[in-house]
Amino acid sequence: MAHETATLAAYVFNLKYQDIPAEVLERAKVLTLDFLGSAIRARREAESTPSMLKMLEALALDTKGESTVFGDTKTWTPAVAALLNGALGHSLDFDDTHADSSLHPSAPVVPAAFAVGEMVGASGRDVLTAIVAGYEVCCRLGNALDPTSHYARGFHPTATAGTYGAAAAAGALFGLSEKQLVAAFGVSGSQAAGSLQFLVNGAWNKRYQVGAAAMNGVIAATLARNDFVGATESVEGKHGLLAGYTDDAHPDKAVAGLGNTYETMKIGVKPYPSCRYTHAAIDALIAMRREHNLTPDQVKRVEIGLHRNGITLTGDAATKRHPTSIVGGQFSMFFTGALALDQGSFGWDDYNRLGDAAIDALADKFDVVQDDRLEVGRTHPFGARVSITTDDGVHERLYADPSGEPTSFPDAQAMQQKFLTLARPVLNTRAEKFADAIMTLERFDRVTKATELGR
Repeated sequence: MAHETATLAAYVFNLKYQDIPAEVLERAKVLTLDFLGSAIRARREAESTPSMLKMLEALALDTKGESTVFGDTKTWTPAVAALLNGALGHSLDFDDTHADSSLHPSAPVVPAAFAVGEMVGASGRDVLTAIVAGYEVCCRLGNALDPTSHYARGFHPTATAGTYGAAAAAGALFGLSEKQLVAAFGVSGSQAAGSLQFLVNGAWNKRYQVGAAAMNGVIAATLARNDFVGATESVEGKHGLLAGYTDDAHPDKAVAGLGNTYETMKIGVKPYPSCRYTHAAIDALIAMRREHNLTPDQVKRVEIGLHRNGITLTGDAATKRHPTSIVGGQFSMFFTGALALDQGSFGWDDYNRLGDAAIDALADKFDVVQDDRLEVGRTHPFGARVSITTDDGVHERLYADPSGEPTSFPDAQAMQQKFLTLARPVLNTRAEKFADAIMTLERFDRVTKATELGR
């Protein structure tokens, strides 16, 4: 190990807007807009939101502040805004994914950046720079943790590595010194938490712990700003992140190509509101349904081959075949696959088909298995093999990548349409103005002038 914590801190400290390639800045804006669409819609519709608001009220944490919760007319204190925006943006499971690290970078990073950006009166350029810094830190730490090993240990990388990404974004906007950033990462190491136990019963922990990562990053950076002494070597130390959270650490991946290779450009977006491990199979099922004019009654059996990570998250037949909650559905290859095969599409509103007898009957025809072809010689684990057996024979497809990855990244029009579909029911006619503001964020001398359009 080679001082990864200090190297990442120096990178965040030295990163300047003018040094970031134009295509990276453009991608950061698109990813931010994509995330905010989910957050805005979840403010109204995510079933976990009322419980969180009642908790804040009970603890007197619902006081008025200066930071935006998107889709909410009220302004909140910075840490609480980060918590709510992080949880909301992750609630639909429609937010972006970095394939190599198998985490959702925007969910912890963007809320922290906006909360602190509004707090300190930052410009749009400052906030964009902080978002890129946060993306780079959390994605690289996710790579270093090795997602397969991290999952096997029972951890959720968006909540663990994401805490460091949030601290990086917040620390950049506070203008922390390298020493202070090391301290912020030191505090992050004590806060990085996120258990996969939510998979057992479709619990809301997944949403909360990602919001908590955003909030904890803000807290860590604020402590460091006030000269709190945080642990050094938080990433590589004897009791650091890589020692405690994985059995297959790759510390070199935390800093490889830092400043030259942008992990931000490797972040993909979701066409469906479910776990990313289901997407390649959904793509294949929709395409095969159309190509072969398949109807559910023609289908005798469906076999889905996934990487072992996908099995862990979505493929356990005993617990995943007939989900009863939205989170359960989001992490069920059986439900999402049956839905896609039944109707040839899949969107957020389709979760109203949970418990539908026709979907459950079709899900009974699905088997999910580990496929070694998706394990060996691949840079990321999101592919799928789909075999559909009918009276006419067996139809099979192997999709190496789901749609929405960097090689098939949607164009600007498609990304704006996804945002508007999610945001219009909440923001009404203001949705277009807010989208335009985010896509021109660098023009705002104070980021609040943009964020206030999203309330």
